[in-house]
Amino acid sequence: MSDNEIKAIICPNCGKLVSGNAEKCMHCGSKNPNMWGLAEYFRKWFGGNSSFIPFISTLCVSLYVLALLLDPSAIFKSTGMLSILSPSGQVLFKLGMTGSYAVDAGRWWTLITAIYLHGGILHIVFNVMWIRQLGPAVEDFYGISRSFLIFTVAGIFGFILSSYFGNRFTLGASGSIFGLLGALVYYGRKRGGSFGEAIYKQAGQWAIMFFIFGFLFPGVDNYAHGGGFIGGFATAHFLGFIESKRENRMHQLGAFAAILLTILSFILAILI
Repeated sequence: MSDNEIKAIICPNCGKLVSGNAEKCMHCGSKNPNMWGLAEYFRKWFGGNSSFIPFISTLCVSLYVLALLLDPSAIFKSTGMLSILSPSGQVLFKLGMTGSYAVDAGRWWTLITAIYLHGGILHIVFNVMWIRQLGPAVEDFYGISRSFLIFTVAGIFGFILSSYFGNRFTLGASGSIFGLLGALVYYGRKRGGSFGEAIYKQAGQWAIMFFIFGFLFPGVDNYAHGGGFIGGFATAHFLGFIESKRENRMHQLGAFAAILLTILSFILAILI
């Protein structure tokens, strides 16, 4: 093979083998299946055996530790079981906490940054645990690209609903976690059969349990939970799952755009 030749690639739209030099996929008709040389990159990071779970878990934990280090004095001011090892409000504000204060001020980027911020050790341990519990199943049913989109959109929608109903300050990945539950409920209901029914019942029971938990304990943003569940269910309905629709180029581009938007949001949170 000469240096100017491009090896065969998998079309990111239909998943079938096609020449890397082809201007159009011979199977599905998609134009430029090589995606300007980015097909291999997208397939590596948004397909195969990749996972968005380590990325999200690491980011959440890293930002939590950073928030504590930026104001260590806040650690010793924490009182009560739910506020143990809590970062200061000033630091969380700077890193991108959201709420009606931020939405009213036009700080739209906080709807994304707040997903990865947490207010205490129990808060982050619980959320990371459930991300790692639910994430693999969602990835199995939807693929990595759609899973990350579901996670992101659900978190944003949850915070929008929370801010609309007047929660001045809010943060955490729980809205996105409820979005993962919403996606599982949608999958189970739509797929049907004994397997789908089992997924539907299990995810539904978890969702009900978490909603009850939220009403029993103070300081829980139930509007973000409800909005996240709706956002995850709706996004799953819009994107479809693997058995009904193969992940394609648009899903991969959407996930890549969501990552870029997340990075941009943190840059804006730090600079503004």
